[in-house]
Amino acid sequence: MKRSKFTEAQIVKALKEHENGRKAEEISRELAISTATFYKWKERYGGLEASDLKKMKDLEVENSKLKRMFAELSLDHHALKEILSKKNWG
Repeated sequence: MKRSKFTEAQIVKALKEHENGRKAEEISRELAISTATFYKWKERYGGLEASDLKKMKDLEVENSKLKRMFAELSLDHHALKEILSKKNWG
């Protein structure tokens, strides 16, 4: 996925300006983005503060680690089950 040239903090700042009354077209022109991009940002980051965004990123990282751990344990479990069934222990 292509990385944005804007940080989440910059995106939240632009959305706050829009909430304070600036037009989306004006902000989009200033940032050199399309209005569709601006509204996608609004859909994804609307209502978030910078601190909320940091917490969300931290949770996403933790979630991906937990998913990897589960996948590894699941593979180990299936391998052990397979070994036990071949040896007629189970």
